[in-house]
Amino acid sequence: MDKKKQARLVTLLVAAVLVVDQVVKILVKTKMQIGEDIPLIGEWCRLHFIENEGFAFGMSMGGATGKVVLTLVRLVASVVIAWLLARLVKNGTRNSLVVSLALVFAGAVGNLIDSCFYGLIFNESYYTVASLFPAEGGYAPLLQGKVVDMFYFPLFEFDWPMWVPFVGGNHFEFFNAIFNVADSAITIGIIWLIVDQFFVAPKYKKSDDNAEAVKEI
Repeated sequence: MDKKKQARLVTLLVAAVLVVDQVVKILVKTKMQIGEDIPLIGEWCRLHFIENEGFAFGMSMGGATGKVVLTLVRLVASVVIAWLLARLVKNGTRNSLVVSLALVFAGAVGNLIDSCFYGLIFNESYYTVASLFPAEGGYAPLLQGKVVDMFYFPLFEFDWPMWVPFVGGNHFEFFNAIFNVADSAITIGIIWLIVDQFFVAPKYKKSDDNAEAVKEI
């Protein structure tokens, strides 16, 4: 693909992911309270509003200082991915690799926006629906916002029989992670990147090798 067309593709893809991600998050934040649950398709596809304090799956690190450090790490990672993406587009790298990295970049920036600014522009969502740009100010300083998550797909659940070692009697729920559009973009981008490296890249390398062999002949 032409470099200019590829650059436009990347720009549109990143912009689309960011717009959808932020629109969904703002709607959830301003229409739902923490812990509120809205069924979308039966009980296995729901909106369930939570806020992520730090890493994935609710893990956090070291209070306010740890939160700032984590946000800065996200910022540095986003800058590095942006630099790598720009180089790939400049070099005319195959679309498969560029698109996968564009998805990862868009997802990283989407969650970075929450971490950097949501504490400033929203008040808390506990026991009330949050307001955008509240008069009394936000719930946290710059770089200390929480990431908004909402998509919940508990496809099936059951209780382990008592005779099963270690987990007997425990409740099991398949796919109990709660995530957002940005998380989805990162996951799809990483999977796409793995597929690219194992299946697409070898074909391109073989094609380049054949081209070099023809030139030598």
